[in-house]
Amino acid sequence: MEYITLNNGVKMPILGYGVYQVPADECERCVSDALSVGYRSIDTAQSYFNEEGVGRAVAKSGIARKDLFLTSKVWVEFYGYEEAKKSVLTSLEKLQTDYVDLMLLHQPFADYYGAYRALEDLYDEGKIRAIGISNFYADRMVDIASFCRIKPMVNQMETHPFNQQTELKKWAEKYHIQLEAWAPFGEGRGDMFTNPALTEIGKKYGKTAAQVILRWHIQNGVVVIPKSTHKERMEENFNVFDFALSEEDIQKISGLDKQTSSFFSHQDPNMVEWFVKMVEERKHQHDAAKEKKNW
Repeated sequence: MEYITLNNGVKMPILGYGVYQVPADECERCVSDALSVGYRSIDTAQSYFNEEGVGRAVAKSGIARKDLFLTSKVWVEFYGYEEAKKSVLTSLEKLQTDYVDLMLLHQPFADYYGAYRALEDLYDEGKIRAIGISNFYADRMVDIASFCRIKPMVNQMETHPFNQQTELKKWAEKYHIQLEAWAPFGEGRGDMFTNPALTEIGKKYGKTAAQVILRWHIQNGVVVIPKSTHKERMEENFNVFDFALSEEDIQKISGLDKQTSSFFSHQDPNMVEWFVKMVEERKHQHDAAKEKKNW
């Protein structure tokens, strides 16, 4: 495994396992498989509703806590100082741990300043080893890096061959913020796995297009957290440290950059409204469930 060093000195595996869209009832099995393959970095979030599965798998693994790197994210519903702080402590309970290695703010909406101050204080208390942000475009990233007490250590963004985030990476490097790809494969959109350039490069090394993509990220210094529910695919994704792409390969992949999201833009007002609606719906569901429990 290769590691990167965050701006506070904490070492983070450059390759981890992500559990986005892994169903809660499958999460424990999937994380256990990933740990058995050799992954030591696991990425989850409050909004994935599977932190408990991660916690159970870690508790049963027998792996020393110091050898694991656990990441979670505060959801928008819990932004603001007090709510964010409570939500992180709840996440620790679900993960069955006294601390989390990295805690991110999941989205750049609502009172993220208050939420970030909560992360800063929990960082000071030793409950979080590193703090950061997710989906913060360059302007918001520079803003929070400049006006908050503790500079973010990580910014987790949509990053893949079709949206390479070269401008964001330039600003992240200026502020010593580590870029992490939440969709290293772009979820395969745009026929990424069958792209002629990527498959041709893969043939040179006896590797798949997916392995080429992960290797490209790693050689660019970007942390990757590929997700799969199949152990054989986890093994394939893990097997990317025995070859290196040539400069010619890197340049060929650079030519694939469309400089646009394969999903959506957080700067689109319609998308912001969609997030607002989702947060309101989740809050209503949470309140209804709480009322039913107390009844």
